[in-house]
Amino acid sequence: MTLDNLTALPTKEFPPWIKLVPGRDGGARAGATVVFPHAGAAAMGYRMFAAALAAGGDTYIVQYPQRADRLRHPAAETVHDLARGLFVAGPWRDVAPLRLFGHSMGAVVAFEFARIAEARGTAVERLWASAAPAPSALAGMPELPTSHDELLGDIADLGGTDADLLADDEFAELLVAMVGADYRLINRYNCLPDTRIAADIFVLGARDDHRVDATELQRWEDHTDGGFDLGWYDGGHFYLNDHINAVAARVNADA
Repeated sequence: MTLDNLTALPTKEFPPWIKLVPGRDGGARAGATVVFPHAGAAAMGYRMFAAALAAGGDTYIVQYPQRADRLRHPAAETVHDLARGLFVAGPWRDVAPLRLFGHSMGAVVAFEFARIAEARGTAVERLWASAAPAPSALAGMPELPTSHDELLGDIADLGGTDADLLADDEFAELLVAMVGADYRLINRYNCLPDTRIAADIFVLGARDDHRVDATELQRWEDHTDGGFDLGWYDGGHFYLNDHINAVAARVNADA
C-alpha cells in the first residue's frame, strides 16, 4: 500500500448523535468542549448553552441512549458502560485537549468519561461539574425513584420542566422512560473516595439547590490530582437555564 493509499483511507468520524456546534467569533482555542446532559435530557436541550460555549471553540453535545435519535439504542447497564460507549463512538483524541462540562448526572458521566480518556491517552484539561454530588457521595444518598408516579413527582420537584408538558400524557411517558433509565444507572453507581483523574475539577453549585449541598460539592476535590475550585450561582438545581451566557463565558475564559 502506497502513501497515497494511506492518506486516502477514510478517518473515523463522529456519529450523528454526537452534536457538533462549530467554534465561532474567532474562537481559536485549541481542543474542544464536550457537554454531558442531565438525567432524562436530550442533546437538543443544551443547544443554547453549546452555542454560547462555541464562542470559545468547537463544542460537542453527547446523546445518551433511549432518546431522540438514539431512541432504539439499548440503555447502558452502568454509568461506566455509558461513558465508555460515548468515548469509543468518536475520534476524541483528534479534537483534544478536551474540556468536559456535565450538569447533574452528566457530571458523573463526564467524570467516568475523563477516567477512560486519560487511560487511553486522550488529553483532558478540565472537568466542570455542575449541580452534582461528587462521585463518592452518591452511594450514601437515598436511591432515586424509578416507578412511574414517583418519577413524575420527582421531575416536578426538581423543576426545569414545563408543567404543561408534564400534563401531556405522551410527553410524560417518554420523559419517564428516559429519566428512569438514567436514574437506574445512578442507583447502581459506586465510586471509591480515592478514585481520581489528573485533570482539574471546577465545580459549580446553586445557592437554592435543595438536592445538592455544599458538602457534596466540596467532595469533588477528593477526585482530582490537579486543581480544584468551587463557584456559586443564584437559583435552584437548573440554575444553568438562567445563567447560560455567564457560565459559558466562565468556561471559555478558563485557559
